[in-house]
Amino acid sequence: MRVELEARTDQPRWLTYGTPVVTVLAALAVGAVALVALGVNPIDAYETMFVGTLTSTFGVTETLVKAVPLVLTGLAVYVPLKAGLWNIGAEGQLYIGAVVGTWVGLNVDAGFLVLVPLALFGAGLAGGLYGAVPGYLRARYGVNEIIVSLMLTFVGVRVASYLVRGPMRGGEGNFPVSAVLPDAAQLPTLGGTSLHAGVLVTLVLVGVVAVVVSRTRTGFEVTFVGSNADAARGMGMHTARLYVFVFAVGGALAGLAGSMEIMGVQERLRPEFSPGYGFTAIPIALLGRNGAVRVLLAGLFFALLFVGGSSMEVAFGVPAALVDVVQALVVLFLITAEFFKRYRVSLVVGEPVVGGGPEV
Repeated sequence: MRVELEARTDQPRWLTYGTPVVTVLAALAVGAVALVALGVNPIDAYETMFVGTLTSTFGVTETLVKAVPLVLTGLAVYVPLKAGLWNIGAEGQLYIGAVVGTWVGLNVDAGFLVLVPLALFGAGLAGGLYGAVPGYLRARYGVNEIIVSLMLTFVGVRVASYLVRGPMRGGEGNFPVSAVLPDAAQLPTLGGTSLHAGVLVTLVLVGVVAVVVSRTRTGFEVTFVGSNADAARGMGMHTARLYVFVFAVGGALAGLAGSMEIMGVQERLRPEFSPGYGFTAIPIALLGRNGAVRVLLAGLFFALLFVGGSSMEVAFGVPAALVDVVQALVVLFLITAEFFKRYRVSLVVGEPVVGGGPEV
């Protein structure tokens, strides 16, 4: 008996659309093993994590608020991914957007109707310019965009850390934080809850990205470049311009995510205000790579993991790192699924056929 691999000429629809669901279920199943090892009933734990969160007003509200930076940074990875590029630097772009948005909110004297749009515009512009750097270097010099965007992440985080300990430091005491944003620079909340207007902005941006990618010529060119860059060049498409474009759009979305997290939730800039939204964006984009709406759903799922994971930690005393384990398992199973998308695996009994396909 031997295992034979055969490269797929096409992918069945059930494999394409079933992969995200199977991936999540497999990650939760393996996570259940860890819960059993900790002496926790996984059914009770997952019931608290998912059902308990989704059946309480507080849980739903917190999940939606947490989803804002996750969905936007997920889109920041998703858009370059459509062009065949990897934006690993959404975390750094998020920090740069938060710095600029906070600076505008603290230093511009204007009313709410001017100050909030101006701060969001500044954050999106700064994030876009910062995000465009890896795209330009890839387009102009062929520099690996993964390495550049990852390195710029650490630069962005360190710049924010320096500023809140130096020029942007405010408030009272010795804590390295900025001053609290004035009311005119904070996003309004909805219905007397912690749900802020950034949720609505995020839904609009998801719709815009979905339309641009699927209904416009630019979206078609981005998708075509991602499928076959050489063929795209042969058809006269300006791939270098598209590389810069997708990274600039991704950076702008991540910058908006950082600014709205400060303006809608935290009210002041802190050195490490993000628990790794930009890195969590990578599995979110992989889960939702078939469309912006799927990125939205993946972002909501990971937000539910964050919020429900905290409830599970309190109720059962399990370590918070278990949520990180589930996230890592999602990535691991996604990579495995990509292999099965590319190859058909079969068990063959008998002697190998001379000149046959690859064998392991």
